[in-house]
Amino acid sequence: MKIAIIGATRGIGLELVKAALADGHEVTALVRNPAHMPVSDKHLRIVEGDALDPNAIVKVVEGQDVVCVCLGTTKITQTITLFSRCAENLSKTLKPEQLLIAVTGIGAGDSKGHGGFLYDYMFMPIVLRRMYADKDRQESIINSKISRWIIVRPGFLNNGLRTGHYRALTDLRGIHGGRISRADVADFMLSQAKSPQFIGQTPLLIY
Repeated sequence: MKIAIIGATRGIGLELVKAALADGHEVTALVRNPAHMPVSDKHLRIVEGDALDPNAIVKVVEGQDVVCVCLGTTKITQTITLFSRCAENLSKTLKPEQLLIAVTGIGAGDSKGHGGFLYDYMFMPIVLRRMYADKDRQESIINSKISRWIIVRPGFLNNGLRTGHYRALTDLRGIHGGRISRADVADFMLSQAKSPQFIGQTPLLIY
């Protein structure tokens, strides 16, 4: 397959680059600084650019079977529009047959209130409020403007190993928190790229 990854130099995106290459796929990565990409492979194509730039999105999306968005930010005290603006750019570029797999997180959309007491009532409203407001906008754009999509909402992330043993939940009744490794989120995304079972859904990933 041809898989594009936006946000590919660290975290879930980097794990997905590694997993997709190991599985024999052609990977195109959109990165702001190619020097920050720690992986080199003959099946890896680097597109230098920014997710906020519509022209860069056009370049990375063209000819791809699946486009994966794994963006993150550390600028959580500032106004954040990264996620929604990237989604808007993608909505104008993706063809109906292309599949978008985008990572948001627990606390986005209707997963709000399922992170546990400290997360839901302290960490989320105080620390992550701006970021998740934009992730909500991102999800809304994807849902309303893109034909084929899966929104992946990981639980609390860690740097554990890829195990392949996790739950993808669409019924969150009784769920309050849960952990997942970045490598296992990448594993799930790759599995959905190859054989999508959650199109039009927002699975929460936890162990």
